[in-house]
Amino acid sequence: MSDPIRLAKRVTELARCSRIEAEQYVEGGWVTVNGQVVEEPQCMVSDEAIEIDANARLQATEPATILLHKPAGFDAISGSNPAAALVSPESRWADDPSGMRLLQRHFHRLTPLVPLDKDASGLMVLTQDGRVWRRLTEDGDEIEQEFVVEVSGEIAAWGLRRLNHGLNYNGRALPPCKVSWQNEIRLRFAIKGVQGGQLRHVCAQVGLEVVAIRRLRIGKIPLAKMPVGAWRYLPVGERF
Repeated sequence: MSDPIRLAKRVTELARCSRIEAEQYVEGGWVTVNGQVVEEPQCMVSDEAIEIDANARLQATEPATILLHKPAGFDAISGSNPAAALVSPESRWADDPSGMRLLQRHFHRLTPLVPLDKDASGLMVLTQDGRVWRRLTEDGDEIEQEFVVEVSGEIAAWGLRRLNHGLNYNGRALPPCKVSWQNEIRLRFAIKGVQGGQLRHVCAQVGLEVVAIRRLRIGKIPLAKMPVGAWRYLPVGERF
């Protein structure tokens, strides 16, 4: 039996490449050990069968950003029933249009962003990318979000106008937003800086009871036709 060496060193020998290039091959999911993809360059190997995918490309592995269709009843940011637990290789949307290769490293250290009420469903963001974190955290109140809110009851006189031109929540006046009827029972909100419980509260102020809330869009990124509980990648280059 050969003495154990780092997988990256073995790849260096097989591909006749530099150490940095070998690590990129491994981290990119292009290398198998006894038929299983291994993404850790420091993994120790000896006599195992090491193969490099014939389609392997040398490129740095970008941090992932994942877009999840959160079901109602799951905690978006913190809580005992985290929506992040739904993100797995098996739950990736079969029609994910991103073209990104699935890597195990994409499921490590994902940070959930942009709060969404536990009883609401819709688009949720989890990321490893500090650039996305800064955008959605530091500039979050300037990014428009779109919601469909199913309601019951009779809206008060001038209720739609009041919703558009701002009501009060948590003791402060809310800025204007864009609210319209999608159909007889659903309102569409386009709103910035939305707070937890805000949509339910403002609807109550005009005589409506909220039945369900679904977030359709964050900035330029839509939920699209992704099924509940499924996720897709945010393609490199797309911005909120």
